[in-house]
Amino acid sequence: MRQAIIFRHNLFKRSEPFIAQQGQALRRYKPLYLGRLRYGAAPEGAESLAIADTARWPLAAAGRQLLSASPAPYLNLLGDRQPDLIHAHFGVEGVYALPLAARLGVPLVTTFHGFDATLSLPGLLANPAWQRYALGRRRLARQGQLFLCASGFLRDKIRELGFPAERSQVHYIGVDLAAIAPRATEEAEDIILHVARLEPVKGSVFLLRAFAEIAPSFPATRLVIVGEGKLRAGLEAEAAKAGLGGRIEFLGAQPHATVLAWMRRAALVVIPSIRTRSGREEGLGMAMLEAAATGVPVIGSEVGGIPEGIDDGHTGFLVPEQDPAALAAKLRIVLADPELRRRFGAAGREKMVNQFDLARQTARLEAIYDALLAGR
Repeated sequence: MRQAIIFRHNLFKRSEPFIAQQGQALRRYKPLYLGRLRYGAAPEGAESLAIADTARWPLAAAGRQLLSASPAPYLNLLGDRQPDLIHAHFGVEGVYALPLAARLGVPLVTTFHGFDATLSLPGLLANPAWQRYALGRRRLARQGQLFLCASGFLRDKIRELGFPAERSQVHYIGVDLAAIAPRATEEAEDIILHVARLEPVKGSVFLLRAFAEIAPSFPATRLVIVGEGKLRAGLEAEAAKAGLGGRIEFLGAQPHATVLAWMRRAALVVIPSIRTRSGREEGLGMAMLEAAATGVPVIGSEVGGIPEGIDDGHTGFLVPEQDPAALAAKLRIVLADPELRRRFGAAGREKMVNQFDLARQTARLEAIYDALLAGR
């Protein structure tokens, strides 16, 4: 069996289950997870190598590794292993993986997920962890063998950045439909669910304002927010100021299984993402896909890759970004019509089966790997 290195600096982060899900769905390639820091446990039976096992890494050592693109630490970890290719997740990792791939003599595949294709150059340079990527992105475009994009929107973005069209293609990671069964109608409760890191790009404040507008008309409905981030305190303060503190629950970051359990209880899921001033934009949105796979209708903003996951008026609704009134209007329609929610949910599940099934998409990924290796 061939071996593929799955390269991510921060392995097994709670907010990124899709990387390991794709790796574990490989059937003809054995994944080896390689990174700088291991934030969580590897999938059962999987092999992973990391320079450090926790995020509590000495600052000086972390800084040295950030400033250095030397492949030496990773070569030491790999020992005498001879992988067939490296698959880096995020453009940042692609830049760091380039010298490692060169030393190993294997091709490099890089998947772009969002900020790595949309964030402005000043935005990248403002973060020390992304500066090397900002400065080395052109080299990655020249030397990387293949660039996969989590949405068509991201493919267009990286082409605008100078990545060659002939080596850039869309590949939806997909969702594990074998693990996510459609929920029964009676499982749904009067819950609006929002799953996101609490950062500006997620547009959470506009959902709070829309909920405040519709709350008097739907007194039994609650807003449940799963996720952590720097905006949490401000959002909690706004909820309290609106007199909705008892109807808005902030659960913080939760395990993936808990998130999926909340989706089964939700009347609908809302993805109110925005374009930030720095250019950051939603690449696609795994929470959106998992909700649809569960049979839950989704309302999302007309930004980034979100329209690729929602068929407006068929599986859910699309609304203008940063428009609480427009969002409130669609919330009213969906909350007031159980039959519409059922139809949207069924159509969303069908869309996931047809376009976003993890098993099918991973088989396509292995065919991509095969073609890349055959070409060499």
